[in-house]
Amino acid sequence: MMFINPKTDYAFKKIFGSSESKDILISFLNAMIYEGNSTIEDLEIINPNLPPRIIGLKDTYLDVKAKLKDGTLVIIEMQVLNVQSFGKRVLYNAAKTYAFQLQAGEGYRMLKPVIALTITDFEMFEESDRLISRFVYKEESTNLKYPENEIDLVFVELPKFTKEEHQLETLTDKWIYFIKYARSLTEVPATIDNIPEIHRAFEIANQANLTREELEDLERREMFIYDQQGAILKAAQEAREEGMRSKAIAIARQLLDRLDDETISQTTGLSLEEVRRLRSPGS
Repeated sequence: MMFINPKTDYAFKKIFGSSESKDILISFLNAMIYEGNSTIEDLEIINPNLPPRIIGLKDTYLDVKAKLKDGTLVIIEMQVLNVQSFGKRVLYNAAKTYAFQLQAGEGYRMLKPVIALTITDFEMFEESDRLISRFVYKEESTNLKYPENEIDLVFVELPKFTKEEHQLETLTDKWIYFIKYARSLTEVPATIDNIPEIHRAFEIANQANLTREELEDLERREMFIYDQQGAILKAAQEAREEGMRSKAIAIARQLLDRLDDETISQTTGLSLEEVRRLRSPGS
């Protein structure tokens, strides 16, 4: 068996956002947001796209959106590429979802909480080793929660998940393992196949159940993601190399009056020609 990659937008929506995905999404959200507890018992999967009501306001495109039994809205996004200002986009989407609940003439009491669940295939918070981070409004000095704390930002950073199959214990472990590794598996691991919702997710993700057109579209999407990831990594490497080169030139300038060109070259990694150019007038 081969499985489609849950990290791609099409696959993620097909697995978690289709009409047959209700029980799957309930289990997944309980695992990601409520530590595997059965807090969510029912929900409604709704259209995730938020067209702007105000001219000039950006459209919002989410992967999955659901309304819980108590009216809480959950917006879910799977993000593979670490693009500029992504954190601002998460906050924007959450704020827009919260604000656009009200119809004309409705009071603020009608507003329901919003939970923005974001799964990233990169590290957003390098200073933290937490796999799942949850941000809410708090008083800065005392950590007192804001009374109307109705926007939660929940992040799951896949690179921080390092458990192997035999180490999977919780429902959270098993769902994250599915998201991170399904594409590379050839069969459903026995350690997670006992969860009916995950078993069903694997059935939906089975490539045998897709048309040729769907598979070709998925392949194009994956290739685009890989190309973009490569471009980002190349740009980061070039930036690092440029920074190192700038430091080498600065060190070489300090050594010009004390060492010969060959020694400076060996010390800094600059070529002899580059060192000689630094000695020339006007450099």
